[in-house]
Amino acid sequence: MRLRMEKFIREQQKEIVSALEMVDGMRFREDTWTRPNGGGGLSCVLQEGNVFEKAGVNISVVYGTLPKPAIAKMRENHKSVQAEYDNLDFYALGLSLVLHPRNPMAPTVHLNYRYFETMRPDGTPQTWWFGGGSDLTPSYLFDEDAVHFHKTLKEACDKHDKDYYPRFKKWCDEYFSNKHRGESRGIGGIFFDDLDDTVADSENTFSFIQDCLKSFLPSYIPIIERRKDMPFTEKEKEWQQVRRGRYVEFNLVHDRGTSFGLNVPGSRVESILMSLPLTASWRYMYEPEPRSREQRLVDVLREPKEWV
Repeated sequence: MRLRMEKFIREQQKEIVSALEMVDGMRFREDTWTRPNGGGGLSCVLQEGNVFEKAGVNISVVYGTLPKPAIAKMRENHKSVQAEYDNLDFYALGLSLVLHPRNPMAPTVHLNYRYFETMRPDGTPQTWWFGGGSDLTPSYLFDEDAVHFHKTLKEACDKHDKDYYPRFKKWCDEYFSNKHRGESRGIGGIFFDDLDDTVADSENTFSFIQDCLKSFLPSYIPIIERRKDMPFTEKEKEWQQVRRGRYVEFNLVHDRGTSFGLNVPGSRVESILMSLPLTASWRYMYEPEPRSREQRLVDVLREPKEWV
């Protein structure tokens, strides 16, 4: 499964980067990196492009030993990880991307699909699981974009289990939340982190992961093509910067992946923090005008909607 998942995410990285280069007109920078403690990855990053102010499509394939603090962090959400060990051998791989467009009418999008496995001291598998999802974070809300994005994800989910989309959509709304502000990071999508040996067999789960990842380009390319060249004002760009600040807050304060990554010895900080935008702002006591487009977005973020 490790090798099959690695082959698949490498193929998808090439396909996604190629499609995004067609949209932007500029090439991604490729950085192959190695992790001193085992493994490495390939980071594809575009900064100051024609369409994307910052975009990253990364894969990582890492292995090694989890220290006690990282085991404890993981057990907060994965009780199957045994706590009695001072360390555990692990194998982790995945593809993650974040796209921050220049135009405030075009939404930021995030995606991550991953496979994780821990091994007992004798080398036998201790537990495994797949996780991931994709979510949309607009500065200006276009209902047709939200409907299209969610509809595409729902179709991928429904091929495998009709309960997946409502379950993972709810999980996404609850997880990608700036609880300290009482609002979601964006308008959601799907998110899951429990597809493991207790709920599904690996073949069916792998097939589901493949369909979800393959649905990314159809879910996002039509949206970015519609919005990338729309006119916008300086004030609308300012609002985008404020919303990006909220994005940063979630990633640094609440995101488990960021926290876990920084707790793993030898992690590549540049790749972990690739998701942060090139620019953002925090304005003191900044509030949108009542009944404005900006206020409507905030209203939806405070009360997530059912889009399909």
